[in-house]
Amino acid sequence: MASGNIFSFLRLRLKRSFDNIRSERLKHNVLQALPFWIGSLITGLVAVGYAKLFALAEKGTSYIFHHTSWLFFIITPLCFLLSWWLVKKYSPYSRGSGIPQVMAAIELANPKEHHKINKLLSLRVVVVKIVSSVVMVMGGGVIGREGPTIQIAGSIFRKINEWLPEWWPKVSKRNMIMTGAAAGLAAAFNTPLGGIVFAVEELTKTHISYFKTALFTAVIIAGLTAQAILGPYLYLGYPDVQHLSSWMFLLLVPVAVIAGLGGSGMAKIILGIFKWKSTFTYKYSHVIFVVIAGLVLATMAYFISGDVFGSGKEIMTQTLFTADKHVSWYTPFLRIFGPIISFTTGGAGGVFAPALSAGASIGSVMSGWFALSPTDSNLLILCGMVGFLTGVTRTPFTSAILVLEMTDRHNVIFHLMLAGLVANLVSVLIDKHSFYDHLKYQYKHEILKEEKEHV
Repeated sequence: MASGNIFSFLRLRLKRSFDNIRSERLKHNVLQALPFWIGSLITGLVAVGYAKLFALAEKGTSYIFHHTSWLFFIITPLCFLLSWWLVKKYSPYSRGSGIPQVMAAIELANPKEHHKINKLLSLRVVVVKIVSSVVMVMGGGVIGREGPTIQIAGSIFRKINEWLPEWWPKVSKRNMIMTGAAAGLAAAFNTPLGGIVFAVEELTKTHISYFKTALFTAVIIAGLTAQAILGPYLYLGYPDVQHLSSWMFLLLVPVAVIAGLGGSGMAKIILGIFKWKSTFTYKYSHVIFVVIAGLVLATMAYFISGDVFGSGKEIMTQTLFTADKHVSWYTPFLRIFGPIISFTTGGAGGVFAPALSAGASIGSVMSGWFALSPTDSNLLILCGMVGFLTGVTRTPFTSAILVLEMTDRHNVIFHLMLAGLVANLVSVLIDKHSFYDHLKYQYKHEILKEEKEHV
């Protein structure tokens, strides 16, 4: 009897111990997950607000251009100057896309160098990034909001990590930044799979098993937050790609080749201009450059076509969803020169959307050469988008998944992946490294140089 009581007592104690263990483990897991959930929710809200501001600025630009286009000889240089000045004065590392800054921050997220990340990811960066890019697009700047949203999201996640009290379970700084970037892309494009693939293909050198739950959860929450406000939407829509010709695989290869070379060539020219600008010694050289850039863009819009302005989403929607499938032969050149001019001014703004529109214009022109049917033309336009974006980023699967999720056309997934792989192969002929890799090393070098100068 006594032995029975002892065994009962031991079973009860053992059960209570397991209950306590489960309770503590659950508490630990919830506390670790909470920062990711909060960051994702805030990212979704900020991404929606930013998208609305950006769209409003583009509409304002379009309205002014169609009523008094000559005003852009004044508006464009002034907006470019203001955009550049805001970045230079308040947050130099908020310039450009934002993706290279996030990549650099991930590499610096270690105990010895994590203090340097504040220059790349901070609340100041968020404010300057949004204001500078919106100002630039008001002047007709050929930029996108998707890359900036990634840096904004990385900044939000990092700041939340910094605010955690000492007693909170430790959360990896690197994982927070990577997860934030993926959530930002998912919220910007409404492409959850694209955000996940982007994190794996572009951002992380860490095995995904270490942060897969946080990554998936963050992408879902950020995406659902954006959808709750904007509704379930596709970035582009549902282009008709049914009843494709069986030989289209043969035509998409030259489109991918030209688009890939175009994307990598555009990136190479931008990097070359940056290198040239670094040799400026005259005090007002950068001001003069920005003013001239604004005047050149305004001249192209006034005398050639207003298609040179903005992110280029209208070109994508026009060619994919109307009977007007074929743009003018010079439109791809406009869509390539536009980002070169805008990006090199030093203001904030990304290249994702401009790259997609440039690729769409290439696919549109080439489909006209072969007098293709509307559905076959749509396929070449989509493949051009994947090819050009791959030429810039060297992430073929991210590019293919993004375009797939923007259009919900699963029957052409193999076409899109093939276009990305072909574009990735030929891009090496222009440059072995991606546009973002070059800029990442540039930002890291600048930060390290500043650190040495302050010592």
